Amino acid sequence: MKNSEMDDLMDFQGKGADDTDEGIGMCGWILTAISWLIVIVTLPFSLCVCFKVVQEYERAVIFRLGRLLQGGSKGPGIFFVLPCIESYQKVDLRTITLGVPPQEVLTKDSVTVSVDAVVYYRVSNATVSVANVENAHHSTRLLAQTSLRNILGTKNLHEILSDRESISLAMQTILDEATAAWGIKVERVEIKDARLPEQLQRAMAAEAEAAREARAKVIAAEGEKKASGALRDASEIISESSSALQLRYLQTLNSISAEKNSTIIFPLPMDLVKNMVE
Repeated sequence: MKNSEMDDLMDFQGKGADDTDEGIGMCGWILTAISWLIVIVTLPFSLCVCFKVVQEYERAVIFRLGRLLQGGSKGPGIFFVLPCIESYQKVDLRTITLGVPPQEVLTKDSVTVSVDAVVYYRVSNATVSVANVENAHHSTRLLAQTSLRNILGTKNLHEILSDRESISLAMQTILDEATAAWGIKVERVEIKDARLPEQLQRAMAAEAEAAREARAKVIAAEGEKKASGALRDASEIISESSSALQLRYLQTLNSISAEKNSTIIFPLPMDLVKNMVE
């Protein structure tokens, strides 16, 4: 991280002045000498003001007379600040969770949907995050909202509901490229929820129910077709042997008696009924 901060810091300084020490001028040198004189005269009380401490997860960006000091950010641990002419700003390097508020978006197929997301990012370069942008966290928040709306506007509704992973990756790529100049590293983006209007939810539920009923009818019809084929095969087998019909009759009586039913059905041969009718 130190090497990258040094490179970015040199690039940033190269745009303004050639060197910090050379750019402070005679007045700057006089103020620096006076500051050191104050520190020496007020020893040891001045040490309480000059020595600062930053935590392991923090870095301090120091400005002397409004200009960045060479060497990049300081920390973690103790660092020295001259009174009156130097100021510093702490930068937290821990991963920050950013909740993107729900965005009302018109999809590619003209459907209004409300989508929210979560962005995980951290400051990768403390010096650049302070020097190149006024408020890196606020800028990242606004950019995340805009990027989410732009990406969802190019997707259909079924893509938003079923392909959230690709949307998250595309949003992460866009944010990471845009915030690199701000010293921000986007680690992960997740789509939390996609809320549809109630009327659209009812319409989609009715459509899904109709589709399920249609599939159920098709399955029932296929079952009837297979059952009729099986009955036809069974009738052909029974017609080939008279004893098979008698065995089937006895099996039916056995099934009726197993249910403790007193009703007994006696089948009559169709030939006998035909002769009686004639």
